[in-house]
Amino acid sequence: MAATESKPMFDNKIVRWIDHRLPIFTMMQHQAIEYPTPKNLSYWWNFGSLAGICLVIQIVTGVVLAMHYTPHVTMAFDSTEHIMRNVNYGWLLRYIHANGGSMFFLVVYIHVFRGIYYGSYKSPREILWWLGIIILLLMMATAFMGYVLPWGQMSFWAATVITSMFSAVPLIGDSIVAWLWGGFAVDNPTLNRFYSLHYLLPFVIVGVVFLHLWALHQHGSSNPLGIDRKGPQDSIPFHPYYTVKDMFGLAVFMILFAYFVFFSPNMLSHPDNYIPADPLVTPAHIVPEWYFLPFYAILRAVPDKLGGVVLMFASILILFVLPWLDGSRVRSGRFRPIYKQFFWLLVIDCLVLGWVGGNPPEGKFILIGQIATFYYFAHFLIILPLVGKLERPLPLPESISQPVLKKA
Repeated sequence: MAATESKPMFDNKIVRWIDHRLPIFTMMQHQAIEYPTPKNLSYWWNFGSLAGICLVIQIVTGVVLAMHYTPHVTMAFDSTEHIMRNVNYGWLLRYIHANGGSMFFLVVYIHVFRGIYYGSYKSPREILWWLGIIILLLMMATAFMGYVLPWGQMSFWAATVITSMFSAVPLIGDSIVAWLWGGFAVDNPTLNRFYSLHYLLPFVIVGVVFLHLWALHQHGSSNPLGIDRKGPQDSIPFHPYYTVKDMFGLAVFMILFAYFVFFSPNMLSHPDNYIPADPLVTPAHIVPEWYFLPFYAILRAVPDKLGGVVLMFASILILFVLPWLDGSRVRSGRFRPIYKQFFWLLVIDCLVLGWVGGNPPEGKFILIGQIATFYYFAHFLIILPLVGKLERPLPLPESISQPVLKKA
């Protein structure tokens, strides 16, 4: 019997001693190395791990920047300049953090659209999808509060405009605004609150990310075919096959990231934010960061203030009911020819909304924004349910292995 005893999973005695008392290494072995993954995942599935890396970068650089930042209206702008000019590699940390936010949103938006195209929100992954949207909402709150911290002109006025829109909420609107401001105007209490929450929320995101991964491992990753794994023949271990693939994707991503950090660090920011905040001088055109522009366009598409606020929040909350709006039993857009065309129209529509949001609300931009906003909601509430009922999908393969082996 002794000869047939299984070999210990870990050769290192210290690792075995720790794992016997706290099986963290066994968990990592099962969840990150042996984890069975569909054998046909494409590079579109890299963006989940890239989002996790972006989150780590933001937390690490943010903690170091917080050591040198002063959250006071009379010193915030100067402390930001102090970081740029006097702290060792402070300019690098700030540019990584500022552009890292943009890269984080870019990766997450691609990740979301990939999920929409391949039907990753469909049963049994609805809660996985919900947790992803919650992460997106937390990211938006964190990014908005971080945008205020440099206390430049655009920071101050963006905070004033965005927080003031909550006053349109009936009954409790004024109370919400007063709580956000910490007083009767955007001032030092507002900056302190935003600084505190901007520091806290990334760790809340980490907690939701763990739930997101837990839900992911419950039913496994989706795949480009949108069909379930039939057995071991449809799977491969996550390591080394997808760790190598993720490392290649990370290398390409870091090249793009490094370009913005070292060669064009201010391309994605607004030049007015290099002017100290002045409550007596309103900028000619108040705009948020680029990743908020589609929602900003939706906010301005309705002349009524309350209507704009409702539509803006509805544009995100509608994603929570997406699994039930799409009635098709086929997950992947690869086998849905009509759905595929409307998906690309949605992508173009979101790009148009971003373009409109970056321009003043006047002339043709008002009409284009209203049309694009109408199509956005029509896509989810009208087009998607109709396509799910009327479309005839292409025949699905019998298993994941069938088209993989056919290509080979």
